[in-house]
Amino acid sequence: MDVPGAIALTRIIVTVGPASGEVETLLRLMDEGVRVFRINFSHGDIEQFQKTLERIRAAAEQQGRIVGVLGDLSGPKIRIGRIAAGGLHMNSGDRVEIVARPIEAVDPAPDFAGVRTFRLSTTWPKLIEDVQPGDRVLIDDGQVRLLAIDRHGQGDNARLLCRVTSGGPVSSAKGLNLPDTRLHGLASLTEWDLQCLDWALKAEVDFLALSFVRRREDVEALKSRIAEQVDDKADRPPIIAKIEKPQALDELKAITEAADGIMVARGDLGVEMDVAQVPVVQKRIIATAHDLGRPVIVATQMLQSMIEHAHPTRAEVSDVANAIFDGADAVMLSGETAVGKHPVAAAQMMARIARTTQPHIAGPLVGPRSRPSFLHESRYRTAALARGVSAIVDELGAKMVVTWSQLGGSARYLSKSRFQMPIVAASSNAAALRRTTLLFGVHPVELPQPSSVDAFLRQVDELVLERGWAERGDPIVILAGDPIGTPGVTNRIHIHYVGDACRLGDGR
Repeated sequence: MDVPGAIALTRIIVTVGPASGEVETLLRLMDEGVRVFRINFSHGDIEQFQKTLERIRAAAEQQGRIVGVLGDLSGPKIRIGRIAAGGLHMNSGDRVEIVARPIEAVDPAPDFAGVRTFRLSTTWPKLIEDVQPGDRVLIDDGQVRLLAIDRHGQGDNARLLCRVTSGGPVSSAKGLNLPDTRLHGLASLTEWDLQCLDWALKAEVDFLALSFVRRREDVEALKSRIAEQVDDKADRPPIIAKIEKPQALDELKAITEAADGIMVARGDLGVEMDVAQVPVVQKRIIATAHDLGRPVIVATQMLQSMIEHAHPTRAEVSDVANAIFDGADAVMLSGETAVGKHPVAAAQMMARIARTTQPHIAGPLVGPRSRPSFLHESRYRTAALARGVSAIVDELGAKMVVTWSQLGGSARYLSKSRFQMPIVAASSNAAALRRTTLLFGVHPVELPQPSSVDAFLRQVDELVLERGWAERGDPIVILAGDPIGTPGVTNRIHIHYVGDACRLGDGR
Protein backbone atom coordinates (compact mmCIF):
# COMPACT_ATOMS: atom_id res chain seq x y z
CA MET A 1 0.00 0.00 0.00
CA ASP A 2 1.30 3.45 -0.91
CA VAL A 3 2.66 5.84 1.69
CA PRO A 4 1.59 9.32 0.44
CA GLY A 5 4.90 10.97 1.31
CA ALA A 6 6.93 8.27 -0.43
CA ILE A 7 5.82 9.22 -3.95
CA ALA A 8 6.50 12.53 -5.66
CA LEU A 9 4.07 15.38 -5.04
CA THR A 10 4.49 16.30 -8.70
CA ARG A 11 2.35 13.91 -10.72
CA ILE A 12 3.93 11.58 -13.29
CA ILE A 13 2.02 10.94 -16.54
CA VAL A 14 3.12 8.33 -19.07
CA THR A 15 1.88 7.60 -22.57
CA VAL A 16 0.84 4.00 -23.15
CA GLY A 17 1.96 2.38 -26.39
CA PRO A 18 3.50 -0.82 -27.74
CA ALA A 19 6.38 -0.54 -25.25
CA SER A 20 4.16 -0.21 -22.18
CA GLY A 21 0.73 -1.65 -22.95
CA GLU A 22 1.02 -5.01 -21.21
CA VAL A 23 -0.38 -5.38 -17.69
CA GLU A 24 2.99 -6.41 -16.27
CA THR A 25 4.63 -3.20 -17.52
CA LEU A 26 1.71 -1.08 -16.33
CA LEU A 27 2.10 -2.58 -12.85
CA ARG A 28 5.80 -1.72 -12.81
CA LEU A 29 5.03 1.84 -13.92
CA MET A 30 2.55 2.19 -11.06
CA ASP A 31 5.22 0.93 -8.68
CA GLU A 32 7.39 3.85 -9.83
CA GLY A 33 4.66 6.34 -8.90
CA VAL A 34 2.81 6.79 -12.21
CA ARG A 35 -0.79 7.75 -11.46
CA VAL A 36 -2.04 8.99 -14.85
CA PHE A 37 -1.82 7.06 -18.13
CA ARG A 38 -2.27 8.82 -21.47
CA ILE A 39 -3.91 7.19 -24.47
CA ASN A 40 -2.92 9.05 -27.63
CA PHE A 41 -5.83 8.93 -30.07
CA SER A 42 -3.50 9.86 -32.94
CA HIS A 43 -2.25 6.27 -33.02
CA GLY A 44 -4.47 3.20 -33.12
CA ASP A 45 -8.19 2.54 -33.34
CA ILE A 46 -11.14 2.35 -30.96
CA GLU A 47 -10.67 -1.37 -30.39
CA GLN A 48 -7.05 -0.83 -29.36
CA PHE A 49 -8.00 2.06 -27.06
CA GLN A 50 -10.58 -0.16 -25.35
CA LYS A 51 -8.04 -2.92 -24.76
CA THR A 52 -5.54 -0.43 -23.37
CA LEU A 53 -8.11 1.05 -21.01
CA GLU A 54 -9.15 -2.39 -19.78
CA ARG A 55 -5.53 -3.30 -19.05
CA ILE A 56 -4.94 -0.07 -17.13
CA ARG A 57 -8.06 -0.58 -15.05
CA ALA A 58 -7.17 -4.23 -14.43
CA ALA A 59 -3.64 -3.32 -13.31
CA ALA A 60 -4.96 -0.61 -10.98
CA GLU A 61 -7.50 -2.98 -9.45
CA GLN A 62 -4.85 -5.66 -8.99
CA GLN A 63 -2.69 -3.25 -6.97
CA GLY A 64 -5.55 -1.48 -5.22
CA ARG A 65 -4.46 1.89 -6.62
CA ILE A 66 -6.43 4.81 -7.98
CA VAL A 67 -5.10 5.90 -11.37
CA GLY A 68 -6.46 8.27 -13.99
CA VAL A 69 -6.65 7.85 -17.75
CA LEU A 70 -6.09 10.83 -20.06
CA GLY A 71 -7.53 10.54 -23.57
CA ASP A 72 -5.68 12.83 -25.97
CA LEU A 73 -7.83 13.99 -28.90
CA SER A 74 -5.81 14.39 -32.10
CA GLY A 75 -7.27 17.73 -33.17
CA PRO A 76 -6.96 19.24 -36.64
CA LYS A 77 -3.40 18.20 -37.42
CA ILE A 78 -2.64 19.10 -41.03
CA ARG A 79 -0.57 16.53 -42.89
CA ILE A 80 0.84 16.09 -46.34
CA GLY A 81 -0.73 13.49 -48.60
CA ARG A 82 0.56 10.27 -50.08
CA ILE A 83 4.14 9.97 -51.25
CA ALA A 84 5.52 7.18 -53.39
CA ALA A 85 7.13 4.23 -51.63
CA GLY A 86 10.64 5.02 -50.46
CA GLY A 87 9.81 8.67 -49.87
CA LEU A 88 11.38 11.77 -51.35
CA HIS A 89 14.41 13.90 -50.59
CA MET A 90 14.19 17.65 -51.13
CA ASN A 91 17.18 19.92 -51.49
CA SER A 92 17.46 23.60 -50.68
CA GLY A 93 16.45 25.60 -53.76
CA ASP A 94 13.98 22.98 -55.02
CA ARG A 95 10.38 24.07 -55.55
CA VAL A 96 7.21 22.59 -54.13
CA GLU A 97 3.65 22.98 -55.38
CA ILE A 98 1.01 22.15 -52.77
CA VAL A 99 -2.10 21.25 -54.76
CA ALA A 100 -5.76 20.99 -53.80
CA ARG A 101 -6.42 17.65 -55.47
CA PRO A 102 -5.30 14.39 -53.77
CA ILE A 103 -2.29 12.95 -55.58
CA GLU A 104 0.62 10.62 -54.91
CA ALA A 105 3.85 12.61 -54.92
CA VAL A 106 6.77 11.22 -56.93
CA ASP A 107 10.35 12.28 -57.50
CA PRO A 108 10.27 14.84 -60.36
CA ALA A 109 12.83 15.32 -63.09
CA PRO A 110 14.99 18.48 -62.78
CA ASP A 111 14.60 21.35 -65.20
CA PHE A 112 17.42 22.75 -67.36
CA ALA A 113 18.84 24.57 -64.29
CA GLY A 114 18.80 21.40 -62.18
CA VAL A 115 15.86 22.56 -60.02
CA ARG A 116 13.11 20.06 -59.27
CA THR A 117 9.45 20.96 -58.63
CA PHE A 118 7.69 18.56 -56.28
CA ARG A 119 3.90 18.34 -56.19
CA LEU A 120 2.34 17.51 -52.82
CA SER A 121 -1.25 17.17 -51.66
CA THR A 122 -2.51 17.86 -48.14
CA THR A 123 -5.26 16.76 -45.78
CA TRP A 124 -6.45 20.41 -45.59
CA PRO A 125 -6.38 21.85 -49.14
CA LYS A 126 -8.08 25.07 -47.99
CA LEU A 127 -4.73 26.15 -46.54
CA ILE A 128 -3.85 27.26 -50.06
CA GLU A 129 -6.40 30.07 -49.66
CA ASP A 130 -4.95 31.21 -46.33
CA VAL A 131 -1.19 31.01 -46.80
CA GLN A 132 0.31 34.29 -47.98
CA PRO A 133 3.56 34.82 -49.91
CA GLY A 134 6.32 35.09 -47.33
CA ASP A 135 4.67 32.63 -44.89
CA ARG A 136 6.71 29.67 -43.69
CA VAL A 137 5.53 26.12 -44.43
CA LEU A 138 7.17 23.46 -42.24
CA ILE A 139 7.12 19.70 -42.84
CA ASP A 140 7.85 17.00 -40.25
CA ASP A 141 8.26 19.30 -37.22
CA GLY A 142 10.40 21.69 -39.26
CA GLN A 143 12.88 19.09 -40.52
CA VAL A 144 12.05 20.37 -44.01
CA ARG A 145 11.31 24.09 -44.39
CA LEU A 146 9.54 25.88 -47.22
CA LEU A 147 8.76 29.50 -47.97
CA ALA A 148 5.54 30.38 -49.80
CA ILE A 149 6.19 32.56 -52.83
CA ASP A 150 2.99 32.56 -54.92
CA ARG A 151 -0.51 31.15 -55.44
CA HIS A 152 -2.27 30.12 -58.64
CA GLY A 153 -5.67 28.79 -59.70
CA GLN A 154 -8.99 28.28 -57.95
CA GLY A 155 -10.92 25.35 -56.48
CA ASP A 156 -9.51 21.95 -57.39
CA ASN A 157 -6.90 23.65 -59.55
CA ALA A 158 -5.55 25.81 -56.72
CA ARG A 159 -1.86 25.45 -55.94
CA LEU A 160 0.60 27.08 -53.58
CA LEU A 161 4.11 27.58 -54.91
CA CYS A 162 6.93 27.31 -52.35
CA ARG A 163 10.72 27.29 -52.32
CA VAL A 164 12.67 24.79 -50.16
CA THR A 165 14.88 26.72 -47.75
CA SER A 166 16.06 23.69 -45.76
CA GLY A 167 15.88 20.26 -47.34
CA GLY A 168 15.57 16.73 -46.09
CA PRO A 169 13.59 13.49 -46.44
CA VAL A 170 9.79 13.56 -46.72
CA SER A 171 7.37 10.63 -46.45
CA SER A 172 3.60 10.16 -46.40
CA ALA A 173 1.41 11.78 -43.74
CA LYS A 174 4.11 13.92 -42.15
CA GLY A 175 2.80 16.90 -40.20
CA LEU A 176 2.58 20.30 -41.83
CA ASN A 177 2.90 23.45 -39.71
CA LEU A 178 2.04 27.01 -40.72
CA PRO A 179 3.46 29.27 -38.00
CA ASP A 180 2.75 32.55 -39.84
CA THR A 181 -0.72 31.73 -41.12
CA ARG A 182 -4.14 32.21 -39.54
CA LEU A 183 -6.30 29.41 -40.89
CA HIS A 184 -10.01 30.00 -41.47
CA GLY A 185 -12.67 27.33 -41.19
CA LEU A 186 -10.46 24.69 -39.59
CA ALA A 187 -12.69 23.00 -36.99
CA SER A 188 -11.20 22.27 -33.57
CA LEU A 189 -12.79 18.80 -33.60
CA THR A 190 -12.40 16.45 -36.56
CA GLU A 191 -14.67 13.54 -37.42
CA TRP A 192 -12.09 11.21 -35.90
CA ASP A 193 -12.05 13.31 -32.73
CA LEU A 194 -15.82 12.96 -32.45
CA GLN A 195 -15.61 9.18 -32.79
CA CYS A 196 -12.93 9.06 -30.10
CA LEU A 197 -14.95 11.41 -27.89
CA ASP A 198 -18.06 9.23 -28.11
CA TRP A 199 -16.02 6.18 -27.07
CA ALA A 200 -14.21 8.05 -24.29
CA LEU A 201 -17.46 9.23 -22.72
CA LYS A 202 -19.00 5.77 -22.83
CA ALA A 203 -15.81 4.25 -21.41
CA GLU A 204 -15.63 6.90 -18.66
CA VAL A 205 -12.14 8.11 -19.51
CA ASP A 206 -11.11 10.44 -16.69
CA PHE A 207 -9.60 13.41 -18.60
CA LEU A 208 -9.70 14.63 -22.19
CA ALA A 209 -6.94 16.69 -23.79
CA LEU A 210 -7.81 18.95 -26.72
CA SER A 211 -5.02 19.48 -29.25
CA PHE A 212 -4.16 22.65 -31.20
CA VAL A 213 -6.36 24.95 -29.15
CA ARG A 214 -6.33 28.44 -30.68
CA ARG A 215 -9.08 30.25 -28.79
CA ARG A 216 -11.51 29.93 -25.91
CA GLU A 217 -14.29 28.85 -28.25
CA ASP A 218 -12.40 25.65 -29.11
CA VAL A 219 -12.63 24.53 -25.47
CA GLU A 220 -16.25 25.65 -25.17
CA ALA A 221 -17.20 23.69 -28.31
CA LEU A 222 -15.83 20.49 -26.81
CA LYS A 223 -17.56 21.14 -23.48
CA SER A 224 -20.86 21.76 -25.27
CA ARG A 225 -20.51 18.50 -27.15
CA ILE A 226 -19.86 16.63 -23.89
CA ALA A 227 -22.81 18.33 -22.17
CA GLU A 228 -25.10 16.99 -24.90
CA GLN A 229 -24.13 13.44 -23.96
CA VAL A 230 -23.51 13.65 -20.20
CA ASP A 231 -26.31 15.27 -18.22
CA ASP A 232 -24.68 15.49 -14.79
CA LYS A 233 -21.91 18.10 -14.77
CA ALA A 234 -20.07 16.18 -12.05
CA ASP A 235 -19.73 13.20 -14.41
CA ARG A 236 -18.13 15.17 -17.26
CA PRO A 237 -14.39 14.62 -17.73
CA PRO A 238 -12.15 17.67 -17.14
CA ILE A 239 -10.80 19.24 -20.34
CA ILE A 240 -7.07 19.84 -20.66
CA ALA A 241 -6.28 22.52 -23.27
CA LYS A 242 -2.99 21.85 -25.04
CA ILE A 243 -1.08 25.06 -25.76
CA GLU A 244 0.92 24.31 -28.89
CA LYS A 245 -0.05 27.11 -31.29
CA PRO A 246 1.37 30.64 -31.06
CA GLN A 247 -2.16 31.98 -31.63
CA ALA A 248 -3.20 30.43 -28.30
CA LEU A 249 -0.77 32.67 -26.45
CA ASP A 250 -2.80 35.72 -27.55
CA GLU A 251 -5.81 34.29 -25.68
CA LEU A 252 -3.98 32.41 -22.95
CA LYS A 253 -5.98 33.76 -20.02
CA ALA A 254 -9.34 33.19 -21.72
CA ILE A 255 -8.38 29.65 -22.75
CA THR A 256 -7.14 28.86 -19.24
CA GLU A 257 -10.37 30.15 -17.70
CA ALA A 258 -12.45 28.01 -20.07
CA ALA A 259 -10.42 24.83 -19.56
CA ASP A 260 -10.10 22.62 -16.49
CA GLY A 261 -6.35 22.23 -16.97
CA ILE A 262 -3.53 23.23 -19.30
CA MET A 263 -0.77 21.33 -21.06
CA VAL A 264 2.44 23.00 -22.23
CA ALA A 265 2.81 20.92 -25.41
CA ARG A 266 6.29 21.92 -26.44
CA GLY A 267 6.50 19.83 -29.61
CA ASP A 268 4.48 21.87 -32.09
CA LEU A 269 4.98 25.00 -29.98
CA GLY A 270 8.73 24.71 -30.56
CA VAL A 271 8.17 24.19 -34.27
CA GLU A 272 5.86 27.16 -34.82
CA MET A 273 7.81 29.76 -32.85
CA ASP A 274 11.42 30.62 -32.11
CA VAL A 275 12.59 27.65 -30.07
CA ALA A 276 14.59 29.99 -27.83
CA GLN A 277 11.29 31.52 -26.68
CA VAL A 278 9.78 28.21 -25.54
CA PRO A 279 11.28 28.23 -22.00
CA VAL A 280 9.96 31.75 -21.46
CA VAL A 281 6.54 30.79 -22.80
CA GLN A 282 6.54 27.70 -20.58
CA LYS A 283 7.00 29.87 -17.48
CA ARG A 284 4.26 32.23 -18.61
CA ILE A 285 1.76 29.40 -19.22
CA ILE A 286 2.52 27.75 -15.88
CA ALA A 287 2.20 31.06 -14.02
CA THR A 288 -1.15 31.80 -15.69
CA ALA A 289 -2.53 28.34 -14.90
CA HIS A 290 -1.32 28.59 -11.31
CA ASP A 291 -2.86 32.03 -10.84
CA LEU A 292 -6.23 30.87 -12.20
CA GLY A 293 -6.23 27.64 -10.19
CA ARG A 294 -5.83 25.19 -13.06
CA PRO A 295 -3.49 22.17 -12.96
CA VAL A 296 -0.75 22.38 -15.57
CA ILE A 297 1.19 19.64 -17.34
CA VAL A 298 4.59 20.08 -19.01
CA ALA A 299 5.11 17.64 -21.89
CA THR A 300 7.20 16.64 -24.91
CA GLN A 301 10.80 15.44 -25.16
CA MET A 302 11.42 15.61 -21.42
CA LEU A 303 13.64 12.51 -21.42
CA GLN A 304 13.77 12.07 -25.19
CA SER A 305 17.15 10.31 -25.28
CA MET A 306 15.70 7.49 -23.17
CA ILE A 307 13.74 6.31 -26.19
CA GLU A 308 17.02 4.69 -27.18
CA HIS A 309 19.29 4.92 -24.13
CA ALA A 310 18.99 3.67 -20.56
CA HIS A 311 20.08 7.00 -19.07
CA PRO A 312 19.02 10.59 -19.82
CA THR A 313 21.27 13.51 -20.66
CA ARG A 314 22.11 16.02 -17.94
CA ALA A 315 20.24 18.67 -19.90
CA GLU A 316 17.07 16.55 -19.86
CA VAL A 317 17.31 16.05 -16.10
CA SER A 318 17.65 19.81 -15.66
CA ASP A 319 14.68 20.37 -17.96
CA VAL A 320 12.41 18.16 -15.85
CA ALA A 321 13.62 19.74 -12.61
CA ASN A 322 13.11 23.25 -13.94
CA ALA A 323 9.54 22.44 -15.01
CA ILE A 324 8.88 21.35 -11.42
CA PHE A 325 10.57 24.48 -10.05
CA ASP A 326 8.34 26.52 -12.40
CA GLY A 327 5.28 25.03 -10.70
CA ALA A 328 4.11 22.18 -12.94
CA ASP A 329 1.49 19.96 -11.33
CA ALA A 330 2.53 17.11 -13.60
CA VAL A 331 5.30 16.16 -16.01
CA MET A 332 4.63 13.81 -18.92
CA LEU A 333 6.50 11.18 -20.90
CA SER A 334 5.46 10.53 -24.50
CA GLY A 335 7.61 8.46 -26.86
CA GLU A 336 9.84 7.48 -23.95
CA THR A 337 7.17 5.12 -22.62
CA ALA A 338 5.01 4.61 -25.71
CA VAL A 339 7.70 3.25 -28.04
CA GLY A 340 10.97 3.59 -26.11
CA LYS A 341 13.31 0.79 -25.16
CA HIS A 342 13.27 1.67 -21.45
CA PRO A 343 9.74 2.73 -20.42
CA VAL A 344 10.00 1.75 -16.75
CA ALA A 345 13.47 3.25 -16.35
CA ALA A 346 12.21 6.51 -17.88
CA ALA A 347 9.31 6.71 -15.40
CA GLN A 348 11.64 5.80 -12.55
CA MET A 349 14.02 8.59 -13.55
CA MET A 350 11.18 11.10 -13.82
CA ALA A 351 9.96 10.22 -10.34
CA ARG A 352 13.50 10.32 -8.97
CA ILE A 353 14.04 13.83 -10.32
CA ALA A 354 10.70 14.94 -8.87
CA ARG A 355 11.48 13.55 -5.41
CA THR A 356 14.94 15.11 -5.42
CA THR A 357 13.61 18.50 -6.56
CA GLN A 358 10.63 18.48 -4.23
CA PRO A 359 12.32 19.63 -0.97
CA HIS A 360 13.69 22.72 -2.73
CA ILE A 361 10.42 23.96 -4.28
CA ALA A 362 9.68 26.27 -1.34
CA GLY A 363 13.30 26.92 -0.45
CA PRO A 364 15.81 29.64 -1.33
CA LEU A 365 16.50 28.12 -4.77
CA VAL A 366 13.01 29.12 -5.90
CA GLY A 367 11.86 31.70 -3.37
CA PRO A 368 8.32 32.38 -2.20
CA ARG A 369 5.57 31.80 -4.75
CA SER A 370 2.65 34.22 -4.85
CA ARG A 371 -0.68 32.77 -3.75
CA PRO A 372 -3.05 32.19 -6.68
CA SER A 373 -5.43 35.10 -7.24
CA PHE A 374 -8.39 32.73 -7.52
CA LEU A 375 -7.87 31.74 -3.86
CA HIS A 376 -7.97 35.39 -2.83
CA GLU A 377 -10.96 36.27 -5.00
CA SER A 378 -13.10 33.18 -4.59
CA ARG A 379 -15.96 33.40 -2.10
CA TYR A 380 -16.34 29.64 -1.82
CA ARG A 381 -15.89 28.28 1.69
CA THR A 382 -13.16 25.89 0.57
CA ALA A 383 -11.05 28.73 -0.85
CA ALA A 384 -11.19 30.56 2.47
CA LEU A 385 -10.43 27.36 4.35
CA ALA A 386 -7.47 26.68 2.06
CA ARG A 387 -6.01 30.04 3.05
CA GLY A 388 -6.48 29.17 6.72
CA VAL A 389 -5.08 25.66 6.35
CA SER A 390 -1.92 27.07 4.78
CA ALA A 391 -1.20 29.11 7.90
CA ILE A 392 -2.03 26.24 10.26
CA VAL A 393 0.13 23.76 8.35
CA ASP A 394 3.13 26.09 8.54
CA GLU A 395 2.60 26.77 12.24
CA LEU A 396 2.17 23.12 13.26
CA GLY A 397 4.55 21.45 10.86
CA ALA A 398 1.71 19.07 9.97
CA LYS A 399 2.56 15.72 8.43
CA MET A 400 -0.36 15.83 6.01
CA VAL A 401 -3.68 17.43 5.18
CA VAL A 402 -6.73 15.17 4.97
CA THR A 403 -10.05 16.19 3.41
CA TRP A 404 -13.35 14.54 2.62
CA SER A 405 -13.74 15.59 -1.02
CA GLN A 406 -16.86 13.95 -2.40
CA LEU A 407 -16.48 15.35 -5.93
CA GLY A 408 -12.85 16.49 -5.70
CA GLY A 409 -13.50 20.22 -5.22
CA SER A 410 -11.72 20.71 -1.92
CA ALA A 411 -8.77 18.65 -3.20
CA ARG A 412 -8.41 21.06 -6.14
CA TYR A 413 -8.39 24.12 -3.89
CA LEU A 414 -5.92 22.60 -1.45
CA SER A 415 -3.63 21.41 -4.24
CA LYS A 416 -3.14 24.96 -5.51
CA SER A 417 -1.91 26.02 -2.06
CA ARG A 418 1.23 23.98 -2.94
CA PHE A 419 1.67 22.42 0.49
CA GLN A 420 4.96 20.57 0.75
CA MET A 421 3.26 17.53 2.24
CA PRO A 422 0.61 15.12 0.94
CA ILE A 423 -3.06 16.01 0.69
CA VAL A 424 -5.08 12.86 1.34
CA ALA A 425 -8.42 13.21 -0.49
CA ALA A 426 -11.05 10.74 0.70
CA SER A 427 -14.32 10.05 -1.10
CA SER A 428 -16.80 7.27 -1.78
CA ASN A 429 -16.91 8.38 -5.44
CA ALA A 430 -14.25 6.40 -7.36
CA ALA A 431 -14.64 8.45 -10.57
CA ALA A 432 -14.15 11.72 -8.69
CA LEU A 433 -11.03 10.32 -7.04
CA ARG A 434 -9.55 9.34 -10.39
CA ARG A 435 -9.99 12.96 -11.49
CA THR A 436 -7.76 14.12 -8.61
CA THR A 437 -4.76 12.12 -9.88
CA LEU A 438 -3.50 15.11 -11.91
CA LEU A 439 -3.42 17.43 -8.90
CA PHE A 440 -0.13 18.34 -7.25
CA GLY A 441 0.32 16.57 -3.91
CA VAL A 442 -3.08 14.85 -3.84
CA HIS A 443 -3.25 11.22 -2.72
CA PRO A 444 -6.77 9.82 -3.36
CA VAL A 445 -8.28 7.22 -1.03
CA GLU A 446 -11.63 5.51 -1.50
CA LEU A 447 -13.58 5.11 1.75
CA PRO A 448 -17.19 4.38 2.60
CA GLN A 449 -19.03 7.59 3.39
CA PRO A 450 -18.99 8.18 7.17
CA SER A 451 -22.18 8.98 9.04
CA SER A 452 -20.85 12.21 10.54
CA VAL A 453 -17.80 14.45 10.76
CA ASP A 454 -16.82 12.84 14.05
CA ALA A 455 -17.04 9.41 12.43
CA PHE A 456 -14.76 10.68 9.65
CA LEU A 457 -12.22 11.89 12.22
CA ARG A 458 -12.12 8.44 13.77
CA GLN A 459 -11.92 6.86 10.32
CA VAL A 460 -8.92 9.06 9.42
CA ASP A 461 -7.17 8.25 12.69
CA GLU A 462 -7.54 4.53 12.12
CA LEU A 463 -6.50 4.79 8.47
CA VAL A 464 -3.34 6.78 9.18
CA LEU A 465 -2.21 4.42 11.94
CA GLU A 466 -3.15 1.24 10.09
CA ARG A 467 -1.21 2.22 6.96
CA GLY A 468 1.73 3.72 8.81
CA TRP A 469 1.33 7.16 7.23
CA ALA A 470 2.21 8.93 10.49
CA GLU A 471 3.14 8.10 14.07
CA ARG A 472 1.12 8.61 17.21
CA GLY A 473 1.23 12.22 18.27
CA ASP A 474 2.03 13.58 14.79
CA PRO A 475 -0.08 16.64 13.89
CA ILE A 476 -2.36 16.48 10.87
CA VAL A 477 -4.99 18.90 9.60
CA ILE A 478 -8.43 17.55 8.64
CA LEU A 479 -11.08 19.33 6.54
CA ALA A 480 -14.66 18.20 6.22
CA GLY A 481 -18.17 19.55 5.72
CA ASP A 482 -21.19 19.18 7.92
CA PRO A 483 -23.27 17.36 6.77
CA ILE A 484 -20.43 15.26 5.43
CA GLY A 485 -20.61 14.03 1.83
CA THR A 486 -22.64 17.00 0.59
CA PRO A 487 -20.66 18.70 -2.21
CA GLY A 488 -19.74 22.34 -1.64
CA VAL A 489 -20.19 22.50 2.13
CA THR A 490 -16.65 21.93 3.42
CA ASN A 491 -16.74 24.19 6.48
CA ARG A 492 -14.67 22.74 9.32
CA ILE A 493 -10.94 22.54 10.05
CA HIS A 494 -9.71 20.12 12.71
CA ILE A 495 -6.23 20.09 14.17
CA HIS A 496 -5.67 16.48 15.12
CA TYR A 497 -2.82 14.60 16.75
CA VAL A 498 -2.68 11.03 15.44
CA GLY A 499 -3.87 8.48 17.97
CA ASP A 500 -5.19 11.09 20.40
CA ALA A 501 -8.56 9.36 20.62
CA CYS A 502 -9.81 11.47 23.53
CA ARG A 503 -10.05 14.48 21.23
CA LEU A 504 -11.80 12.80 18.33
CA GLY A 505 -15.33 13.36 19.51
CA ASP A 506 -15.32 16.76 21.19
CA GLY A 507 -14.57 18.98 18.18
CA ARG A 508 -11.31 20.40 19.53
